[in-house]
Amino acid sequence: MSLHTDVSTPDHYHKVVDCQWACPAHTNVPEYLRLIAQGRYTESYLLNRESNVFPGILGRTCDRPCEPACRRGRVDGKPVAICRLKRVAADLRDDISAYLPKPVTDRNGKRVALIGAGPSSLTVANDLLPLGYEVVIYEKNAQAGGLMRVNIPSFRLPEQVLNEETQCIIDMGAEVRYNTSVESLRTLLDEQYDAVFVGSGAPKGKELDIPGRWDPAVRDQIHIGIEWLSSVHFGHIESIGENVLIIGVGNTAMDCCRTSRRLGGTNTNVIARRGRKFFKASPWELEDAEEEGIHIIENHAPKRFVIEDGKLVGMEFERLEWSESKGRQTSTVIDTIIMPCDTVILAIGQDNAFPWIERDIGITFDQWDMPVVNKASFQSSRPDVFFGGDAAWGPQNIIWAVEHGHQAAISIHKHCLGEDVTNRPAQGMHLISTKMGMHSWMYSNEFNPSPRAQMSHAELVKRFASVSEEVELGYTPEQTATEVQRCLNCDIETHFTAKLCIECDACIDVCPVNCLTIAPVAETEAELRTRLKAPAENLSQDLYVSDALPQTQRIMVKDEDICLHCGLCAERCPTAAWDMQKFSLVLPYAFSASGTVVPVSV
Repeated sequence: MSLHTDVSTPDHYHKVVDCQWACPAHTNVPEYLRLIAQGRYTESYLLNRESNVFPGILGRTCDRPCEPACRRGRVDGKPVAICRLKRVAADLRDDISAYLPKPVTDRNGKRVALIGAGPSSLTVANDLLPLGYEVVIYEKNAQAGGLMRVNIPSFRLPEQVLNEETQCIIDMGAEVRYNTSVESLRTLLDEQYDAVFVGSGAPKGKELDIPGRWDPAVRDQIHIGIEWLSSVHFGHIESIGENVLIIGVGNTAMDCCRTSRRLGGTNTNVIARRGRKFFKASPWELEDAEEEGIHIIENHAPKRFVIEDGKLVGMEFERLEWSESKGRQTSTVIDTIIMPCDTVILAIGQDNAFPWIERDIGITFDQWDMPVVNKASFQSSRPDVFFGGDAAWGPQNIIWAVEHGHQAAISIHKHCLGEDVTNRPAQGMHLISTKMGMHSWMYSNEFNPSPRAQMSHAELVKRFASVSEEVELGYTPEQTATEVQRCLNCDIETHFTAKLCIECDACIDVCPVNCLTIAPVAETEAELRTRLKAPAENLSQDLYVSDALPQTQRIMVKDEDICLHCGLCAERCPTAAWDMQKFSLVLPYAFSASGTVVPVSV
């Protein structure tokens, strides 16, 4: 059995770039950070936009799956502030209109309808418009953005940023029919579109069916979170009672409680059924809420609404104690308590709602009344109808919706060309040596020990004066310059050529983290991991295993998990068996001529 690592495809090196691997859209994080370090903000923004489409929006609202994966977090416990640096490039870039595709005058004769003008639909439009498609977007509201506009408060996402990044896609030539709800998919299909993409989001908030919920006397005191946020956005709600309970502890709940605080909810409490480690809200969302005086109460389960004299005056909760047995969490009720309130906002999740999709037009629905959608192609059981974003499998973050849009656009293009949509285009890669001399490289390989930069926030008094006052103020130039240097340049790969190795052990001696070992051949990876100079304990990160070395037929093994990409092995190697090579993942898009890989160039 051979454990030899194949680096002729992008799979191994892509996984080494932990942040890019973890990002659903596979944004080239290390490269855009280096461009920021060089003051090339426009180039950084454009590189970002290739994959994530909305750098300014996501630089403020992304759920940041890249950051928990960041290798820097394994070094000093704090990942690079990837998301906030994305915002730096977005805020400081020049006008990019000259670099974006212009409306195509020579149409290809194909018409595509997009339902909803949210992030997934806009990504589909972004990818199909340059190919000459006639793209028609149906949007029930008066402006584009979908839930990004009506459910993310403007103190997190300023309207100007949202307008700029949605409009630049529309300006590529999309026709948007605002204030137009799709009431019947059958009727829309009768308009002879070649494909329809459903990006309508998950517009239905989950209910809490407990005693008192349906009492008509308290209808105006109990709200569904996403509907309440929309009402605030449109100006239908401008104030709230002082004593507010938010049921749920996801990111929507955080938006609700912080908005409540700005509308007069001076005593706003968030109620969680379980302990903090089970919260769905992002840690930074929780921190910001608590900084604004929000109380988060754990281990309380709603039991009933307390109504007196035709008014909601409180909620009764069961206080829970949790225990674990055989991997399962079970709860015990300790006692019950009543919390006073005059307003309750339910933010316990969202469901899809498709009453406008007829059940006899060839689209299969599952037992949960969700459309059956192919996870690779985003195609439904009806070949010309595709789903993406929250409409496909329920609520996820914006960056997931963007990636759905990219993949759905490839499928729509293939469908319109009569090609097999399940035949997905492959990813590619570039590997380029960064060697500039005997001991110098085209990147800064010095370890910067600086701590993670702290974000400055608007003062509390200023925040509470307006629901649209942006809270995060962005990084200063000094903070930016330091934070980008915390990146370990994981895309600068330690590329090894076995036939050049003389087994002198120089690389092993100089490695500061003991990630290299010359070991005898092993039958299994588990056995090999026991033979390394330092324990390779993170099984989610692969080992690099070389071909047989020419002197002894042993193998060079590298624990990719702990490597700092410092380049000392390559500097020390007398035969250049080690080289520091920049890895660039090449992603396929619909506009890459039917999925053919086209490299990103900056």
